[in-house]
Amino acid sequence: MTATNFSEYDIESAALAWLESMGYQILFGPEIAPGMPAAERENYGQVVLERRLRQALERLNPDVPPDALEEAFRRLTRLDSPSLAANNHAIHKYLVDGVPVEYQRADGAIGGDLVRVFDYDAPENNEFLAINQFTVVEDRHERRPDVVLFVNGLPVAVMELKNAAVENATIWSAFNQLQTYKQQIPSLFAFNEALVISDGVEARIGTLTADREWFMPWRAIEGEKLADHRLPQLQVVIEGVFEKRRFLNLLQHFIVFEDVGGGVLIKKMAGYHQYHAVNLALDSTVRAAGTGGNKRIGVVWHTQGSGKSLTMAFYAGRVVLHPAMENPTLVVITDRNDLDDQLYGTFARCHELLRQQPMQAGSRAHLRELLTTASGGVVFTTVHKFFPTNGEDQHPLLSDRRNIVVIADEAHRSQYDFIDGFARHMREALPNASFIGFTGTPIELTDKNTRAVFGDYISVYDIERAVKDGATVPIYYESRLARLELDERARPLLDEEFETATEGEEVEHRERLKTKWAQLEALVGTEKRIKLIAEDLAKHFKTRLEAIDGKAMIVCMSRRICVELYKAITAIRPDWHNDDDSAGILKIVMTGSASDPADWQTHIRNKARREELAKRFKAPEDPFKVVIVRD
Repeated sequence: MTATNFSEYDIESAALAWLESMGYQILFGPEIAPGMPAAERENYGQVVLERRLRQALERLNPDVPPDALEEAFRRLTRLDSPSLAANNHAIHKYLVDGVPVEYQRADGAIGGDLVRVFDYDAPENNEFLAINQFTVVEDRHERRPDVVLFVNGLPVAVMELKNAAVENATIWSAFNQLQTYKQQIPSLFAFNEALVISDGVEARIGTLTADREWFMPWRAIEGEKLADHRLPQLQVVIEGVFEKRRFLNLLQHFIVFEDVGGGVLIKKMAGYHQYHAVNLALDSTVRAAGTGGNKRIGVVWHTQGSGKSLTMAFYAGRVVLHPAMENPTLVVITDRNDLDDQLYGTFARCHELLRQQPMQAGSRAHLRELLTTASGGVVFTTVHKFFPTNGEDQHPLLSDRRNIVVIADEAHRSQYDFIDGFARHMREALPNASFIGFTGTPIELTDKNTRAVFGDYISVYDIERAVKDGATVPIYYESRLARLELDERARPLLDEEFETATEGEEVEHRERLKTKWAQLEALVGTEKRIKLIAEDLAKHFKTRLEAIDGKAMIVCMSRRICVELYKAITAIRPDWHNDDDSAGILKIVMTGSASDPADWQTHIRNKARREELAKRFKAPEDPFKVVIVRD
């Protein structure tokens, strides 16, 4: 069947056949419509198959009295927020954690309980339906999605299908139609966990709040191995996502809501590379941390821009809940304060995955306090806080438990110094901890130290696959050299910036770096060279915008160079400058303090202001187009 001889009906029939092969019951919407002999709905505004939901609640909660089950049913089906995303968030928590109810116990006491909606351990205890042509009428709008998937009577997925052979019918026509459905029949989507769009050639999956950019392909069925490219993409999505156990696993552990401010909720679902990597890492963790395990979990290499931080959060959530880990303690380490803040922020927004709020160590003493706990906890720290205090030859033992997992971000970096440096002190503090590394760049073949601590790769998602999936944009390199000039008169004494650039380095190592760093920073940041770069940047970016819209990030060696480059660029393009954070084309995003030079102060912002600038920069339509940051 080619793209020129199949119809939308053929695509729908194929989708239903693939679902039926996985054990889904197939029903035709009009046959169960109101007024029909086999009716399962009282009216077209009813989107829940109520009889099936009640039966599931009774089946999965045999010890809960009828009144409490009725209360759980009421909570599930009577939504009280005007926001679709807020209702969806509330329902998702019920589906994952259970519906909270209270009832009188046999001894007369009133107690709380959680009513299960799905059985995640035994998928066959749930009822899976696929219904095509399911008509919904709401607020005088009548719509008929192509395929709706139900689990225990709740509509948890919607598929919209188009025929690529029809003019102007594309995968994005299906996407646009779903956006219309969300506006006109929102009640159907309050329970939604996945949206699928396809034109018979391409197929993508996204969440309730995902825009076009985040409707992504799903390229694997079993494990990380890519599915045969000859299989229809829709078949891969259906079999890769909606196989019963896999779909329940995805729903339970791989969906998160992030509050991005202003009451806006963003719902995120793991991509196929994240889903399979985390499950592989979980299996490796249980082996490494168990009796006889070698404490080396492995390394996850997922290229920059592919959601590494979120992958780490999904992984942490899975480890925390695994019974074999017995309420573990997770220690998330980075090598810089700003990275620690960024990663902590991601985990804090994903605290529902962790079933707890993460904690951030503010000092060495605070870290020691956090890690002397008997169990549990997700602790963030920079590796430098494991340095012994004055008078200590080595770091004191904090815990000898085996259910401690150290998660290292960018684990290959030399700053960790796993043989003689900070990581040695970490092993002294946590001798039986297991180690896993996450990195956005590959480990060098000659890097034996990183492998000695972490082990080999668990999962690899390189730039080629990420670009093909649309997870990140292609990288093109154009050499534009601004040569260094070895003029001794331009070399200053030690720049104060050095203290920030070598944050946390051990004293002896720091002293060795001083001269080299000061000289290099001066060579890179000479006035003549900065002016040359500024002229080239201003000209090149203007020409680039004439061809294609976009944004630019400039990475500098030091904060001093950031400020000097800003001055040089705005001297050429004064219209790029604006003192107001909400206006202007060019900004510097960097940290600092009141003791920094006066001409730096306008560029030094607190965390909240930096986050607002980050939101502006990520918004394609925002006029903030050029950002300068320090490496």
